[in-house]
Amino acid sequence: MALYPCLFLAYLLFSCSLLVCDCLKVDGKENRSFYSFEVGSLAPSTTCYSPKDGRKSTLTVVHRYGPCSPLSSDKLTATQMLEQDQARVDSLQSRISGRAQSPVSLEQATVPARSGHSLGTGNFIVTVGFGTPKKDMSLIFDTGSDVTWIQCQPCAGTCYPQQEKIFDPAQSSTYLNVSCSSAECSQVSSATGNPVRCSSSTCVYAIQYGDQSFSVGFLSHEKLTLSTDVFSNFQFGCGQNNQGLFGTTAGLLGLGRNKISFVSQTAQKYGRVFSYCLPASSSSTGYLTFGGYKPSSAIKFTPLLTDSSKPSFYFIDFIGMAVGGRQLPISSSVFSTGGTIIDAGTVITRLPPSAYTALRSAFKQAMSKYPSSPAVSILDTCYDFSGFSTATVPKIAMQFRGGANVDIDLSGILVGVGGPSKACLAFAGNSDAGDVTIIGNKQQQTFEVIYDVGKARVGFGAGGCS
Repeated sequence: MALYPCLFLAYLLFSCSLLVCDCLKVDGKENRSFYSFEVGSLAPSTTCYSPKDGRKSTLTVVHRYGPCSPLSSDKLTATQMLEQDQARVDSLQSRISGRAQSPVSLEQATVPARSGHSLGTGNFIVTVGFGTPKKDMSLIFDTGSDVTWIQCQPCAGTCYPQQEKIFDPAQSSTYLNVSCSSAECSQVSSATGNPVRCSSSTCVYAIQYGDQSFSVGFLSHEKLTLSTDVFSNFQFGCGQNNQGLFGTTAGLLGLGRNKISFVSQTAQKYGRVFSYCLPASSSSTGYLTFGGYKPSSAIKFTPLLTDSSKPSFYFIDFIGMAVGGRQLPISSSVFSTGGTIIDAGTVITRLPPSAYTALRSAFKQAMSKYPSSPAVSILDTCYDFSGFSTATVPKIAMQFRGGANVDIDLSGILVGVGGPSKACLAFAGNSDAGDVTIIGNKQQQTFEVIYDVGKARVGFGAGGCS
């Protein structure tokens, strides 16, 4: 096989470029509660397809491990990516539940991250410009984080290897440090959970994402260029001591709800509205756009909720699920116990234990004619399609308060692992009924997902990437 084994597995896990029919014949009648696909299409593509969106204030979204990515050196096995995803979920669960983590200090931050642990920062990146003259940087975009940061020279502690040249603020005519006595400096503490620090009257931020991954540096102002839009006084972290498995990206674009997030800082121009479409395949691109979305009667909205103790997260009201057109016997109270967030950085959706058990049981019943396959990391419902040229999979629907019923794309139901004909159900269960439910990015693929923070709602528009 021409592809490197690790890259092949990575493509399989997150590319699933399936040739799909919306329906199949059952007893001669059309049944639109199932997808039919060609098993051979589970194999990855090595060619990048990039449709044009054409809107202003729009960034191209690419998968870190696909052929469209500028980060050619980023490679992980399927198991490694799932382990990173679990590390991220553990960190999110800890933050949302209020379980204490030891605050990071400047001294502690010199200790490298433990091998195999990280934020699990997600798989989709965008490119934005920093400084004057503009330097383009590839950033992970993350709705579960608030502070935007990039690695900066000089690396006073340790900087991880990145693809682009590390940003040097001394070479930019528009760079400015934030004073330790400013209101902005005290504000960053609420976003990071760490106390304000000072270095020669300059504000120092420190972010710890869980499992010892961190970024520490100066809170600063700089010119930020997003597509054709320019923000002359954008507040960000100029990280001079950074460790963790962030791949070879330059940093992170924080799209949370805190006052320091990109969404809040650009509210005057964009009205706290943004949307994205994550492609079904790592060999295609999506988009992240600000200030508006494609108007369509097909967009279904659900109310955006706020938890006063965790105001940065995007909470929504998840009320039920269906498999193959049949409603699962799950009370909405199962989801409300721990609450539900929608998150672009988590890959696999995490459900309450009883909800996952009901989903798995119904899915297995509908898939009974296909041989099972061993579990892969957190994915325990897997199949071997090697004896079939085509296969059928029941549709899975997620239902949210307000009538937002989302029929998940096939790419969000099955995830290919371990070979061109093996795949697993792309859901996992939480370990505790009180843990927050997390709607991951696999289940969001192909939808235009709209965050209208000003109107307190989240929307889903089918076929958003086309």
